[in-house]
Amino acid sequence: MSTSAEGSAGSTSSDPLRVVETWDHPAAAGLRTASSERTAGPAGRVFPWASVTKVLTSVAVWVAVEEGTVAWEDPVGPPGSTLAHLLAHASGLSPDGGSVLSAPGRRRIYSNGGFELAADHLAAASGMSFPAYLRQAVLEPLGMAATLLAGSPASGARGPVDDLLRLAGELMRPRLISRVTLDRATSVAFPGLAGVLPGFGRQENNDWGLGVEIRDSKAPHWTGAANSPRTFGHFGQAGGFVWVDPDAGTALACLSDRPFGEWAKEAWPQLSDAVLTATRRRPPPP
Repeated sequence: MSTSAEGSAGSTSSDPLRVVETWDHPAAAGLRTASSERTAGPAGRVFPWASVTKVLTSVAVWVAVEEGTVAWEDPVGPPGSTLAHLLAHASGLSPDGGSVLSAPGRRRIYSNGGFELAADHLAAASGMSFPAYLRQAVLEPLGMAATLLAGSPASGARGPVDDLLRLAGELMRPRLISRVTLDRATSVAFPGLAGVLPGFGRQENNDWGLGVEIRDSKAPHWTGAANSPRTFGHFGQAGGFVWVDPDAGTALACLSDRPFGEWAKEAWPQLSDAVLTATRRRPPPP
């Protein structure tokens, strides 16, 4: 790795997760498999999540769909756009949501404003503020007591990596929603759309689910070369990410206090590959 994230994911110890303890800025990481869970770094330290918040907001919307409060097909946003379009960055809204750049379903335009509209729609349908709904529907049931939404539903969450790992657990083995809802939300929505993956440039197939990015064959990418195409998750400009690889049965979360940049493009894929390699070598529990 470069001097901005010194150390090698395979050289620090027998646990590649602990490479985050050698980075030159505070960071914490958490790993979850079907049989184990562990963290490295200051697990209880609160970090800003930035756009990783979108995963949290999406789970709240999925719960609302599950209980019938809202529906994927609800008309929200520009004419012809639905709640599903907003979550999949396919509504045509500009990044800030202040203008319409495309007809719905034509381009993948990453939009924070679209997520804010989705949260407003849920709030109106439920008769609760979005932060209150999020707390009752997701944070409290998952035991995410140290996490708070203190700003935009697109980017305003703050919390520790152990809470983010609890959220990842819901994405692996759902308790708040059905497997049917999870499978739909983490499958490609409106396939074949081109667009810009923030930080990584234009992708001819910039695939997203309903609130999470899907890796597929994107290159370059912030996950590792060992991650399966079905890997889904999100990263944030505050320097953190979460992904779930259903084929590997593994989830990885990482938070830090250094903004996303070239260091992350190098460090995150290396960490992901090292973790997946170590996990696959470990024998199954008896």
